[in-house]
Amino acid sequence: MNFFISASLAFFVLSIYTAHYIVELHKTTKDSAERDFVSKTSLYVSIEEEEDVSYSPLQQDYYRDSCPSAERIIRKALKEIYKARPSIAPSLIRLLFHDCFIEGCDASVLVDADESQTSEKEAPPNLSLKGLDVIAFIKSELENTCPGVVSCADTLALATKEAVSLAGGPKYSLRIGRKDSLVTFKDIAQRELPSPHATLSEILARFASRGFSPQETVSLLGAHSIGITHCTFFQDRLYNFSGTGKPDPELNTGFLQELKSKCPFSASASSPSPCPDTASAPSLPASDYHTNYGLSSENQIDGTIDLSFNNEGGYLNFGSRYYRRLLQNKGVMFSDQQLMASEETETWVRAYASDPLLFQRDFIKSMVKLSSYHVLTGPLGQVRTNCSKVLPLN
Repeated sequence: MNFFISASLAFFVLSIYTAHYIVELHKTTKDSAERDFVSKTSLYVSIEEEEDVSYSPLQQDYYRDSCPSAERIIRKALKEIYKARPSIAPSLIRLLFHDCFIEGCDASVLVDADESQTSEKEAPPNLSLKGLDVIAFIKSELENTCPGVVSCADTLALATKEAVSLAGGPKYSLRIGRKDSLVTFKDIAQRELPSPHATLSEILARFASRGFSPQETVSLLGAHSIGITHCTFFQDRLYNFSGTGKPDPELNTGFLQELKSKCPFSASASSPSPCPDTASAPSLPASDYHTNYGLSSENQIDGTIDLSFNNEGGYLNFGSRYYRRLLQNKGVMFSDQQLMASEETETWVRAYASDPLLFQRDFIKSMVKLSSYHVLTGPLGQVRTNCSKVLPLN
């Protein structure tokens, strides 16, 4: 059974470090709310609980004695991989989401099926997950240095943290000490991971059941500003929205034509939207084929769209480009554009579109919360030596 982090640890103090300078204060006028401003450059945020760290189930220096080089090994390995494979960043963000959203951050999504249990990888929303090989490689590097010490759950969380930074997102620190699950949750993954066709109420309900507010949900979806998605996940919006035989009327007309040029009509587009269980949308259907911005050379039938739109606005616009496009009715997937369907979520879309640093601050807090959701600690889990195989019980 997963372990819930005590509500008493939910209050955070933000420590902000900058390589150059700090700007004093920034105000947003939405809801007359004042917000702390964060550093303009080299943002690095360390979030620490107000409580004594000795009472926290996760700790800042958990591997200080048992594997002091753990984070350095992960950082070095991912940096080298990213140079050759930049698409690993959105892939790991998605992989982390699919793990943590289903019964907590316990690396259950990495486990292969065997005679005793099924695998979450077999759930339809997980069939296109990428980055599993990268986590396996990093874990093997850790095992070479510190056998049986660093959990797969920590490996995934820390690798994702580095991936966010490498992709132009903000840097942040994480407490560690997660343990790995002994069981998997295929049925829950199939049922609970939100669909690209989900309505706003469905999306918010799924996140709320895991303790995430509408604001936190909107901030997490800013990760949709990088990665690649396949035409399959939104093609009905272009040709047969809700079985009408017409495009989604909410789509920006010019953007509709742009998408049509990259996602030509196919027989599948003339059918109603696919079953919600076929993909997952607050976690992008991201591909590892990062060099193809139009049609995928691997599969000419199912094209791909670069969600960064050729790194529109540069790396400083990680996240904010996504919200600006929503304001223009240029959300790629239906579930993305749904963030404009209520006054509350639209307020945050507008705030993040106009204030990238506000987004970075809130994205950091939401990513830390996601990465620490429902973790296993102490005797409640194990440390797998191979992330795809549960260790047998003694």
